[in-house]
Amino acid sequence: MQDNINSVVQTKDGSHTLFSQKYNQHYHNPDDGAINESLTKHILPTFKYHENKKELKILDICFGIGYNTFSTIYHIKKNKLNKKVSIYSPELDGNLVSSLQNFDFPKEFEDIKHIIKEVTKNLKYEDEDIKIEVNIGDAREYIKTLEKQSFDIIYQDAFSSEVNVELWTKEYFDDIYRLCNDTCVMSSYSVATPIRLSMNEAGFFIYEYRPEKRKITLATKSKKDVLGKFIDMDLKRQRNKEAKAIYD
Repeated sequence: MQDNINSVVQTKDGSHTLFSQKYNQHYHNPDDGAINESLTKHILPTFKYHENKKELKILDICFGIGYNTFSTIYHIKKNKLNKKVSIYSPELDGNLVSSLQNFDFPKEFEDIKHIIKEVTKNLKYEDEDIKIEVNIGDAREYIKTLEKQSFDIIYQDAFSSEVNVELWTKEYFDDIYRLCNDTCVMSSYSVATPIRLSMNEAGFFIYEYRPEKRKITLATKSKKDVLGKFIDMDLKRQRNKEAKAIYD
């Protein structure tokens, strides 16, 4: 359990997020909106990529307030998608997760309140189409326990590397790479060159995608032509000799 003091902040789309005193950062960009950020930076691009796949196994780094996980379920139900999902998510702050039983989630989540209640109370939920498991503890240790080459989607959504560097290093992405199946796609709000180099040195191909006003990074194990603009990281290294990946 952690003792992370948070304060509630209303975002542009009307949904609420938190400001973490521990990390001195918002859980979501207030100008983007919490639901909108989850949808545009993670769910919509990765689900478009896997639009023909009926079952998806997702790793949500980190659970936080749960918007990525809950917005995934909201998106599936709202659009009546014929998909089954299993979502696994590490979270360091167990007190935060339990406190979400009283969090003011947006009206969009009204139809999944029973799922939110179950997850925040028991750290898991399961029915015939949805499985959610939240693990309280160190994400670096947790991902080493997961089944190799089994994930279809990774939401890489930790706090920024300035305050949470251990979840952005080359060695961390080595472990993430081993979890990805051959068609896996990883989404991240970060477009920083050192982070893209960390991903690339772990074996990922890097793409730049602009779902709305802000660019995001998408990464895959094999080169694809459908994800946006391919970023040639070898060329980046040649042009910027000072740019370095992040290491443990």
